[in-house]
Amino acid sequence: MRGLWHLAWPILIGQLATIGMAVVDVAMAGHASAQDLAGVSLGVSIWNMLIITIMGLMMSVNPVVAHQMGAGELDAVPHVVRQALWKALGIGLTGMVIANLTTYLFDHMTLEPYVHDLAINFVHVTSMAIPLFTCYRALYGYSTSINQTKPLMVIALLSLGINLVVNSLLVFGTLGFPRLGGLGCAWAMVVTVSFNLTALVWWMHRSAAYRPTWPFSHFEAPHWPQIRNLLKLGLPIGVTYFAETSAFSLIALLIAKFGSTQMAAHQIALNFTSLTFMVPLSIGLALLTRVGHSLGAGDTVLARYQAWVGVGLGLGFAVTSATLIALFNQTIAHAYTSDPAVVKLTAQLLLMAAVFQFSDVTQVITSCAIRGYKVTRAPMVIHLTAFWVFSLPLGYCLGIAPSWVPWAPAQPMAAQGFWIALTVGLTIAALGLTALLRHVARSRLPSDPEPLA
Repeated sequence: MRGLWHLAWPILIGQLATIGMAVVDVAMAGHASAQDLAGVSLGVSIWNMLIITIMGLMMSVNPVVAHQMGAGELDAVPHVVRQALWKALGIGLTGMVIANLTTYLFDHMTLEPYVHDLAINFVHVTSMAIPLFTCYRALYGYSTSINQTKPLMVIALLSLGINLVVNSLLVFGTLGFPRLGGLGCAWAMVVTVSFNLTALVWWMHRSAAYRPTWPFSHFEAPHWPQIRNLLKLGLPIGVTYFAETSAFSLIALLIAKFGSTQMAAHQIALNFTSLTFMVPLSIGLALLTRVGHSLGAGDTVLARYQAWVGVGLGLGFAVTSATLIALFNQTIAHAYTSDPAVVKLTAQLLLMAAVFQFSDVTQVITSCAIRGYKVTRAPMVIHLTAFWVFSLPLGYCLGIAPSWVPWAPAQPMAAQGFWIALTVGLTIAALGLTALLRHVARSRLPSDPEPLA
């Protein structure tokens, strides 16, 4: 557990700082106006759906490099990283086009004119950062897999400070800068993503830890077999991430018809739970590296032991986070907004978030452990089933209450109905992935494993 936490805590600080930028965006937009918060919420829902999917697509770097490091194949790492960057460039440009196309969805929604225009402009501006973000995630996965997590923490903390300053300058127009309202959050995001990529490349160039596997020693053209292998491994992870994040993001689009209060409360609750989610995600990313190293070294017994230690550590955190969210739901809501109606609804949604902490923690850590075994398709099927077969249809029935569904509630439950369904989906995913990890870990053991010393 000490070894896992030693690798995980810098990732955690870095992830908290990264998600802290989104917290700053939402909080500042909320204090600008309810309309600014609603417009930024819609834009962020598109950004999150694309970015988290891209994070999954780029995660194929982690298990490949981790296995090579565990096997002592240092000479093979630079080639993988160079090809991962080519893959990142292609995915980033594609994501940029998709982001701009999604703005047509806002034309078919019942939105206030200001909210409509802000959401569209927010997506247009932030789309410019997507190719930079994909390249950063390729190098992020490489750095994590060679046990260099502290640089990521330092860079993320610095970028949080930059994001806070740029937001304050552009959202509220301080020090003579133009007052852009919610759109200032979009420009702040572009600045911070650019800083992240530049700072990581600079750090890699200066640090001796990267020299044995330095990926920029020479130019290398795209090698399609390697890119295909990375896509083959990363595509199911990307689909898995999309299945979960789309369930959350689509809710923001579906509840838009209920007005700015429902949209704002959903976004605030989602934003805060995303913050707590960074803890199990960081444990999972560290666990992926440790399991990958053990499997690369041929120690399948140790890999299984490490996987379940990670799950136990995550569940310990779930007890703490669920308790704190339930006790301080009102305080958390007030920290984001002073609107009484938004505060009341946000506090109710946070109580549901407290309930699904156990399922959410379990599903993310078990899925990361499974990816350490280079198994990605089965988790994809489990996530698609949990969120698209069960969670979203149930959420639509409870939240929208269509008349053609006989067992739907008499009145739409709006955001609350969708969050009940999310809890169901996360629980199904957690149970399925726990069973899958048990099967995968046992199947890789030798026929007569020696007891762990």
